[in-house]
Order: sequence, then structure tokens, then C-alpha cells
Amino acid sequence: MPGRRLHLPIHLRWGDLDAFNHVNNTSMLKLLEEARVRAFWKAGPGEDAPETAVLNSGIEAGTLTLIARQEIEYLAPVPYQRRPLEVQMWFGKLGGSSLEVCYEVFNDPEHDERILYARSTAVIVLVSAESGRPMRISPEMREVWAPYLGDPITYAHR
Repeated sequence: MPGRRLHLPIHLRWGDLDAFNHVNNTSMLKLLEEARVRAFWKAGPGEDAPETAVLNSGIEAGTLTLIARQEIEYLAPVPYQRRPLEVQMWFGKLGGSSLEVCYEVFNDPEHDERILYARSTAVIVLVSAESGRPMRISPEMREVWAPYLGDPITYAHR
């Protein structure tokens, strides 16, 4: 089932590289986290955000987004580059209080040869900051996230 995808530019930092001169595996998870924050958290004054950004940030907002599981498949080393990576995101599943977020990480879309560096899936649970218990996905969230519902990632090297 094809759905729409978010296309988020994420810049590398020199500190994301390791001694082998490519993005460290733990840094890739931080880059995916940055994309996720931009995709879900509402914009501040004067900022732009995608339509999927419907969550207020901070513990005082009342809703926490906790990672229940994350899987990543590295397909090619990511060298340092000044142009941003393109993180494509969509939902593999919208459950009652959890959602499966799918990612594909590419080089910059203006590059002549597109390179898929990594695929990842994260299961996120919405949790009440007050009680620590799972919260239902609201109708507002479901409405803006549903157009981005697509096939979950099938990993090649399982």
C-alpha cells in the first residue's frame, strides 16, 4: 500500500564521523531522532514544520513519545558531506497507542546518483507524562498521520 512520505533534510556534523571516516552507527540513530523530532513536534514561533508535527514538546506537554523498539539495516557507509542527507519517513502501522515509523536515509536528492544508506523502523508508544501509562492516538493525530501510512520495511538481511 503506497502512502505519502515525508522528505526531511538532515545535515551531518563533523562529530558524526568515526575513525573510519564515515558516519558512526550510533550517530545514525541520532540523525533519525532529529528527523523524528522535526516530523512530530509542533514548530515554534517563526519555524516551519510538516503537517505531521502535531505534538507539543517537553514533559509539561503531557505526552511522551517513547521508543519501544528500533531496528536498523546499514546498506552503505555514509561519508561526510556538506549537503544534507534526505531522510524519508512514513508509518508502517498506526495502532491504538503505538506507531511504527519507517525511515530510509539517502544522499541529497540533487546528487546524480541516489544512494540508499540505511533503512530503519522504530516502534513508538505515546505515554502520559503524568501516569506513565500508554495513551491512545488521538483522532487529530490519526487524521494527519494516516496519509503517510504505507508498507512496512522488509529487511533483506534478516
